[in-house]
Amino acid sequence: MRSRIFVKLMVVFLLVIGVTAITLQMTVHGVWKRTLREQIERNLKQKTLMFAYRVEADRQHSLADITAQEGQAAGARATVIDPTGKVLADSEADADSMENHEHRPEFVSAFAGKVGVDERKSHTLGVPFLYVAAPVSGGAVRMAYPLAEIETTDRPLAVALFWGSLSAFVFAVLVAALASRYVGRRLHRIVTFAERVAGGDLTARIASASTDEIGQVAAALDKTARRVEESYARVQTSQRELETLLNSMQDAVIAVDIDGRVQWANRGMKRLLLHAPRLNAPLIDSVRDPDFLAAIQEAARDQVVRSARSNTIASGRTFDVTAAPMPGGGAVAVLRDLTETERMEKSRRDFIANVSHELRTPLTSIQGYTETLLDSPLADNHVREFLEIVRKNAARMSRLTEDLLTLTRVESGEQRFSILRVGTEELLQDALESFQEVARTYGVELAIENSLPAAHVNADREAIHQIFSNLIENAFKYAASGKKVILGARAAENGVEFYVRDFGPGISSEHLPRLFERFYRVDKARSRESGGTGLGLAIAKHIVLAHGGTIRAESELHHGSTFFFTLLASETDSG
Repeated sequence: MRSRIFVKLMVVFLLVIGVTAITLQMTVHGVWKRTLREQIERNLKQKTLMFAYRVEADRQHSLADITAQEGQAAGARATVIDPTGKVLADSEADADSMENHEHRPEFVSAFAGKVGVDERKSHTLGVPFLYVAAPVSGGAVRMAYPLAEIETTDRPLAVALFWGSLSAFVFAVLVAALASRYVGRRLHRIVTFAERVAGGDLTARIASASTDEIGQVAAALDKTARRVEESYARVQTSQRELETLLNSMQDAVIAVDIDGRVQWANRGMKRLLLHAPRLNAPLIDSVRDPDFLAAIQEAARDQVVRSARSNTIASGRTFDVTAAPMPGGGAVAVLRDLTETERMEKSRRDFIANVSHELRTPLTSIQGYTETLLDSPLADNHVREFLEIVRKNAARMSRLTEDLLTLTRVESGEQRFSILRVGTEELLQDALESFQEVARTYGVELAIENSLPAAHVNADREAIHQIFSNLIENAFKYAASGKKVILGARAAENGVEFYVRDFGPGISSEHLPRLFERFYRVDKARSRESGGTGLGLAIAKHIVLAHGGTIRAESELHHGSTFFFTLLASETDSG
């Protein structure tokens, strides 16, 4: 590359020097010839005027002698003519044999009283001459100087200019060669520096003390390299910190590019798999779980966060998979081991189910014996009061155990639902008929607002009745002051949204997010007085979730509350 730069610079220098030398020679040569001709013309004018003066004043010599003498003295051809153009005397030819000169341009000017000048080839000798004519009494005189003398005089000058230009050209070429070699070396250093940086050597430096343009370029590149090295060092530090952080995580993390090839995996992921994932290899070579692969593909393709559950990545272990898109394409997935959490959750559910099951028999016995003693005539008023307290608490404990068993079965998936196509109006009418009498005892009006007669949902009729039961009983217990409870249904996206609305005191906004937690009560004292277990809304939530729907509450203090739950529309209706 250095030779190419040298050759290019040399070609440029040679062209510039050559054009300059040629231009200089042509200019100097032209100026010289022009100056020499002007000088010859001035001298010839002076000699012609002196010749005219002698013709006018010399009476001792003949016209032929004067012409010959003046021509010889001037080194030019002298001619005298009369006013008709006839040649009277000529220094180099026989006057009688010469043609008439009346119409020659220089004589035309002379006859007009001026000094005439003309340049042309001589008809007599056939060589170019410079003619100068001046008027005299009885005609005109002329001197002719051969311009071939200029070429003769100019030849040594041309030779001198040629050798001088050649010497200057050779010297300039040497200087240009040294300059181009110097510039080429500097540019080669810059290119070598750039190649080192491009090859990853960010420690490369290029020092230049020069302040010219090439030096400024070198300084700018050197400064850029320093900044790139500093930025790269910071990126490497951040990358090492991130790798350390990710490797210290208990969760497994893996990143793939847009083509599904592994870009990075932390130690947790490598420990999880039988064979550590190979970088730049397809993810499917390391992991075959379809749910896991689908979550990563969807996250990379749709640029959205996807979640999935995996049971086959590691034998006997369950993972919660969260896949998120990366800005440059691809996705990163985090696998959280839920095996121990689910085992503990199952143990908790089993414990609650077992305890609740074991409590059912003694609680039933307590209730039975208490009711028997209450019916006995031997019991006095104090004993009856105590027995009534025992009976109430035993009944409350019995309801609590039944609700715990129901919630446990729904949460664990043990309770099987019979999903059938049911009309929304039927579900609302069942709820209305079941609680019409109860509403009267509370002094509350129970009515249906919207029933969507043409709509159908996929649901277990008994399970939905239990949801309505829990929501309506809550409305009666906590919102009876409103004197009215409304049931209804309205169309929702991909389903039907049912609601139970009361006009009671309402619920403060800070309680709404926790309403569906087990044992959570807004008014604990009132709940205990009414015999509530705190599990009704939790049971309703899990039944709705098991149906693929959602449940929520809207309320404002002193403006009542509304509980909504959504069920999927029947395929016949939605199609």
